[in-house]
This record gives sequence, structure tokens and C-alpha cells, in this order.
Amino acid sequence: MSVIEGAIVYSNLLVLLSVGLTLTYITTAVPNFAQGSFAVFGSYISLTLLRLYNLHPYYSLPFTFVLGGLLGLTVYLLMLRPLIKREASVVILMISTLALDLILLGIIGSYSDSLAQFTHKSASRFIFTPYDFNLAGLSAILLVSSLVIFLSLFGLFLLLYKTRFGVALRASMENPDLAEVMGVNVEYTRLFSWFLSGALAAMAGTLLPFRQEIVPSTGAIIIVSIFAASIVGGLANINGALLGGYIIGFSESFLTYNLSAILGTGILLYSKVISLVVLVIVLILAPRGITGVNWRRVLWKKSSSQ
Repeated sequence: MSVIEGAIVYSNLLVLLSVGLTLTYITTAVPNFAQGSFAVFGSYISLTLLRLYNLHPYYSLPFTFVLGGLLGLTVYLLMLRPLIKREASVVILMISTLALDLILLGIIGSYSDSLAQFTHKSASRFIFTPYDFNLAGLSAILLVSSLVIFLSLFGLFLLLYKTRFGVALRASMENPDLAEVMGVNVEYTRLFSWFLSGALAAMAGTLLPFRQEIVPSTGAIIIVSIFAASIVGGLANINGALLGGYIIGFSESFLTYNLSAILGTGILLYSKVISLVVLVIVLILAPRGITGVNWRRVLWKKSSSQ
């Protein structure tokens, strides 16, 4: 896979993950630190279907979508909704997702050992690149990830702007208290956002092993890039997740590649530092992210100064 193809694939997956993170943050004000583990959950679903039923990972996408959505829904119903009803602070909610991440790490680690014993094949680390193939001179993962991101964003656009539920969802995102007064069932929108967040993350997790090796702790590593993508684009804006995902994805891929040519392959271990550097620079210049900047005002000031 070329550097450009790898950058596009990685950016596509980051967009899926950051859109899910942004959705839950907008609707429940919870920065979900377990989003990376949601993705690894999807990776292990695909691995299980591959090992037990010889189902190609691409064909497991519908299963990971549904099961990942159910995971997100379960997390909200059993953990976050009780805390929100008790008026827990954002800090408490954030710490609860950190605790959830550690719980999922332990569960996934134990499951990988059980799966390895049952199938007599290693499950503590795996990769799907041997199962990929070429179509029209392009890697299938490039085409599949691009198709998944297009269908997901197009479906989300139709839902938000072409349905009555979408109107209610957007209203609850902008002002949940006012939306509730106007008769919108905010609870339904929260349930939907957590289902969709888990579903998108699990689908990204299905495709992630085509790009890199997966271990149970992979979620704790990629969460840095997920948060960087969401915050750089603007954590309170879904379009920001799209923009931030591609900025961070391409920055990590190209800068790491160029630096490895100069400093050696050891620099690959520190690729997440690039995400953090980009994040710090953007926060200094635009504390609310790129989509939080009033670009008309900036351009007007620039033109008036000239």
C-alpha cells in the first residue's frame, strides 16, 4: 500500500471514530475516552467471525455495526444515564469513561486468550492485510473504507436534514433544555447518538487491522488521534470531526513517513506526538477548533487591515 493510500484509509477510519465521539459529546456532554476500545471491540468481532466461520472481515461489517451499536447503547443505559440523572459533573462522566476503557481492555484481553485457546491460533495480536486484495489497481481497503465513510456520512446527512427525527436531533444538540420544552424527547436522541457512535467505531475497528496490527490495548493508543481529530476540527461540530479526521490522518501519515526517512523507523513509535503537536498549535490559534472560528470576521479584518 502506498503512503497516499495508507493516509486516505487511516483518515477515513479516524473520521468514523471522531464523528461518533463528537455525536456523543454534543448530545450528552461526555468526552468518551473508551471510543478507541469500541473500535477494538469491532476488530475482535471480525476476528471471531473469521476464525470460527471463515467469514471475510469485509462481510462482517453489518455484524460489527449492530453489535457495536448495542455496546454503545448498553454503556449509556447502564453507566452514563444513571450518572446523568444524578447530575454528575462532566469530570465524573469523563472519569467513568476512563474506567470503562480499562474494563473493556481487561475484557478484550481475557477474550483474546480464550479465543486463542479455542481456535489454537494467536489472538493477542493480529492483522488482516493477508486477506486484502486489489481492485482496478487499488487496494480493496481503500475502496471499502471510502465507500463506508461515504455511505455513513450521506446517511447521517439525510437523517439530520431530511427527517423529523433529524430535526429533533439537531435541536437537542444545539440546546437540549429548549428542545425538551418544545416537546423533543432528548432521551431518544441520546440513545441514538450512543448507538451510532458505537456502531461507527466498531466498523472502523473492523477495517483498522487492514492497516495496522491490533492488540487489546490498541484502543488506548488510537484514542489520542481520535480526540485530536475531534478537537482540531471542533468538538461541538460534526463537520469539524470530518475536517479534523483528515487533517490529523494525513499529518500523522505523511510527517511520520518523511521523518522516518530522516531519523529511522524508530520514529514510527512516536507518531501520536504529531497529533498532539497539531492539536496544541490549533488550540493556540483557534481554541474552539477550526470550525469554531468566525472565518468571515477573520477575512474582514484581514481585508480591512490592507
